Amino acid sequence: MKVAAVMSVAALTLAACGDSGNDSSPSGSGSSDSGKKSDLKVGMAYDVGGRGDQSFNDAAAAGLDKAKKELGVETKEAAAVNGENEAAREERLQQLVDAGYTHIVAVGFAYAASVGKAAKDNPDVNFAIVDDASDDSKGANVDQITFAENEGSFLVGAAAALKSKAGHIGFVGGVNVPLIKKFEAGYIAGAKAVNPNIKIDSQYLTQPPDFSGFGDPAKGKTAAEGMYQKGADIVYHAAGGSGGGVFTAAKAAGDGKWAIGVDSDQALTAPADVRDKILTSMVKKVDVAVYDFIKSAADGKELTGPNEYNLAKGGVDYSKTGGHIDDIASKLDDYKQQIIDKKITVPTTP
Repeated sequence: MKVAAVMSVAALTLAACGDSGNDSSPSGSGSSDSGKKSDLKVGMAYDVGGRGDQSFNDAAAAGLDKAKKELGVETKEAAAVNGENEAAREERLQQLVDAGYTHIVAVGFAYAASVGKAAKDNPDVNFAIVDDASDDSKGANVDQITFAENEGSFLVGAAAALKSKAGHIGFVGGVNVPLIKKFEAGYIAGAKAVNPNIKIDSQYLTQPPDFSGFGDPAKGKTAAEGMYQKGADIVYHAAGGSGGGVFTAAKAAGDGKWAIGVDSDQALTAPADVRDKILTSMVKKVDVAVYDFIKSAADGKELTGPNEYNLAKGGVDYSKTGGHIDDIASKLDDYKQQIIDKKITVPTTP
């Protein structure tokens, strides 16, 4: 996730792939499900919530898992812990380098300064950072991966307006930073393209430098409950692991109340008891971008510089799992094509 300035998010504890995340020393997991074996050693440092957040980090993990299975790369993962400072992030990235990892993926904008420093100090190692294209992370050996979250959010905003019976919807953001504002901006624009008079409630769970809003389901639940109680019938979250609380609130709110997921197709990843309350999800293809970085390296073609994954490139989209929006899919696809054709320009700020 992207900001212009350095912001502290989490501690990183190196953990072998599949471990509980408590091992503080690097130890690779070089086995592969395929017959192939690559010389690449890929380290991944997750954002707050880590593997298992059913959203942003899990999307990155899916790309790593695919590379491990199909390319035979050796992998190492780093678990995020709330409250760590910048120095700890720098140390964890350097630990991956010192352990011999040739390619390192940092998941989240909070790694911007750490990646920039590590890339400069280790010019023979290749880095990727998800959700940052700032000067802080810029380097000749850095793939700066960003997404047009505003475009994907426009589509789910349109879906919300088309399906809302109350003419009243909501948005829950994890942390009030420019990246999450992109989600909010697209959502509002899409909803108002359908219904200019729709009422939209917005709430952020925390303000920087407090980034716990990406990993606090209780806060997400409370925010969504308030919106449902005030009359909203659909709530979209861009809050990472906190989104689980939004789904719980939608379930408790009863018939006619819906939630919209983010980053992954959350009707496939959320707990089974809430999946039927997920209207759609704004799918952000972090898995595709991570796999592209690793596959290109395996092919001897390192990706560097800013690389944005937008609607035109298939980097963002909306999901149809559950069949809840089948009746409006043609309208959403029309909006999608208008964005691709540049007939609609989606704002990046609300």
